[in-house]
Amino acid sequence: MTAHLPEAIRVVGARVHNLRDIDVDVPLWSWVAITGLSGSGKSSLAMNVLYAEGYQRFLDGLSTYTRRRISQAERPDVDRVDYLPATLALRQRPPIPGRRSTVGTMTEVYNVLRLMYSRLGSHLCPNGFRLPPALDAAMRGYTETPECGGRFELPGAESFAFDSFGACPRCGGLGTIEEIDDDALIPNPQLSIAEGAVAPWKLPLRDFQPQIAAQLGVRIDVPYRELTSQERDIVLDGPAVKRHVVVTTKSGRAAELNGTYENARAAVRHSLENASSETTRERLSKFFTLHTCPVCHGTRLRPEALGTLLDGRDIAAVSALTLTELRSWAPGLPGSLPPEMFALADRLTGEFVRAVEPLLTLGLGYLTLDRAGESLSTGERQRIQLTATLQARSTGMLYVLDEPSIGLHPANVEGLREVIRALVDNGNSVVMVDHDVELLRCADQLIEMGPGAGRAGGTIVAQGTVEAVAADHNSITAPYLSGRADPRVREQRPVRADDPHLEITVGDFYTLHGVTARIPVERLTLVTGVSGSGKTSLVLDSLVPALTRQLAGQRLPGHVTQVVTGGIRRVVSVDSTPIGNNSRSTPATYSGAFDGLRALFAATPLARERRWGAGRFSYNVKGGQCPTCAGLGEVSLDVQYLPDMTLTCPACHGARYNPETLEVTVDGLTIADVLALTVADAADRYAATPRIGQPLQALREVGLGYLGLGEPTPYLSGGEAQRMRLASGLRSSQQHMLYVFDEPTTGLHPRDVATLLGVFDRLLRAGATIIAIDHDLDMIANADHVIDMGPGGGPEGGRVVATGTPGEIAGSPDSLTGRYLR
Repeated sequence: MTAHLPEAIRVVGARVHNLRDIDVDVPLWSWVAITGLSGSGKSSLAMNVLYAEGYQRFLDGLSTYTRRRISQAERPDVDRVDYLPATLALRQRPPIPGRRSTVGTMTEVYNVLRLMYSRLGSHLCPNGFRLPPALDAAMRGYTETPECGGRFELPGAESFAFDSFGACPRCGGLGTIEEIDDDALIPNPQLSIAEGAVAPWKLPLRDFQPQIAAQLGVRIDVPYRELTSQERDIVLDGPAVKRHVVVTTKSGRAAELNGTYENARAAVRHSLENASSETTRERLSKFFTLHTCPVCHGTRLRPEALGTLLDGRDIAAVSALTLTELRSWAPGLPGSLPPEMFALADRLTGEFVRAVEPLLTLGLGYLTLDRAGESLSTGERQRIQLTATLQARSTGMLYVLDEPSIGLHPANVEGLREVIRALVDNGNSVVMVDHDVELLRCADQLIEMGPGAGRAGGTIVAQGTVEAVAADHNSITAPYLSGRADPRVREQRPVRADDPHLEITVGDFYTLHGVTARIPVERLTLVTGVSGSGKTSLVLDSLVPALTRQLAGQRLPGHVTQVVTGGIRRVVSVDSTPIGNNSRSTPATYSGAFDGLRALFAATPLARERRWGAGRFSYNVKGGQCPTCAGLGEVSLDVQYLPDMTLTCPACHGARYNPETLEVTVDGLTIADVLALTVADAADRYAATPRIGQPLQALREVGLGYLGLGEPTPYLSGGEAQRMRLASGLRSSQQHMLYVFDEPTTGLHPRDVATLLGVFDRLLRAGATIIAIDHDLDMIANADHVIDMGPGGGPEGGRVVATGTPGEIAGSPDSLTGRYLR
């Protein structure tokens, strides 16, 4: 039968995003890696053609009634896709889990553990008598207590679920409670209330509160620290009384009203209750501090759930064990139970071990089941997602993996390689988008997109085995596959002991305990180490908030004992998340060049004659935009139970503007014509107009000259989004600036990494300091200074194992990173 199975997925006429009507055969029953420059069309082929078409075919099998209730994306623009198996995708950036999610709930492990406690545990009766495990009780679901003569129902698996019946009544299963922080309410007690000492009274519609406080007997013209305790009580907790006040309107007129007094705490609480956006809630979060729940002590569970013991431990104690420890603990459980329970215990512990083992294979053994899901890194979330797929033990599937090596240390990539190979060996097909050269070398076949990015990409430049692509002179990846390319592309700056530096000391935070790190100023520092070694905790969760608070004159985070600024005055975090959420955001608008372009068109004789200002040439304003598509250039057509169709606007044909606005031209081009130019072409054309030319030149210098000015930014790859954010920084002074990057090589081909390092050098020459968390060996090899965390993950990490130049790290016997760097 296998001789008659198709050998490849046949894609004919793919035109999604920048794909140029390509035909390609993607081998089945094998591991296929798609590579190429950032923006060359890799994800377009893998995610937006193969996975999108597979998803649509899944929807086609559902009833019309069901399809009408599912959010559906548009079917990919492709002539034909033949021999496509059922498809699953693992996305580049899995969503951040909710506050109730833990490692245990994100996997099958905690589900099995709850069942083990329900069926195998030693329970407490309501009168406090402990009952030994018994098979007959587990079968009936209830038991009788000889000591008190009572009969009670045994707890089920849901009784141990902190997102259900087992949740702590005080914190609702979160393990923490939020309390308003008095120090955040009055961040600077040196100020008077009239000068803005009470931060919540700066929130909207509360500017008259100082007047009412004065009427209640509070002195508002002296520093807050000089107020009496009675006055402070009124400010923080005073009653909601009504008073007559005079306020100034936006037009400058005085108006009288009867206002209700809202003390500082009430102002925060009421603002949070009425917050309608995530941005507002995030802004209010600075007024709150998290505390461990005093009832459940962080276990998330109600006290009754903690009364059941297994092997002498409650479920919270077992959830605090690492996955590696759990793998050793579970097999010994059956022997500790009565003989008649052995078969049941053996089956449940077997399921438990099977759920844990894929996590260990992917290097996640340092995690604990009670670890909060929102605290996991992108790489950790993606590997957990991958293990759920692996546990399904399916065959005949197509798995589409988008950058599975994100966040993985080279040591962790070895486990990923084993998992992908296992999927293929089970009779599945894997299509992987990635740039990790070691991972690419393991694939059965490579497909390289290119030759460039954006409009210069979208075609297949090389396809074949690793050996064939490595020998292909058309391949940009070939020198890296063969080892001919020199990864060192910048001249490193020496770091001396007496150079200015940042310094941070972290007390106790996750795996960090009394850790001190020094970061040289005006240098490129890489923070490295295996997943879970403490990199994110040190940099993103400690250094960035501590510096930000210190510079704002606020109290340091509780877990940070000391921070030395080293002269840094501003902190900028740069990531690769998408820019904007709809097609109204473009390189022209994001860079600021669009303001100059609109002003240029508004200055033409015809525009002045018609009394049109710059707003007329914005596609976001009714006066100039096409009324049919409201300036989007496309319209969405509801086809009921089929996916909505996105069509080019029939009125403006994608131009975004109405005909009258397009009558105005500059050098023969309408505003729509200009938006159709590439960044590079527009930068040359408007070089003499600094307001336009300078921001576009910055985009070109970070390697984005191929983008169209009117191209929607949500369609950009992670690497493109990151470089676009960087471009805005190139136009300003970098003195005393700190840039912090989390995995800056995400989505970047090795040649793109070289481009990024060139941008870093420009920032450094202008006086900036750069810290990056990354695993890319090319990036590490080009650093001025390296801080390697470890030696392992979780409890085995949290220490600085080596610091110095890349060469010194490579020579360190204690550094796992050094082994791969060598």
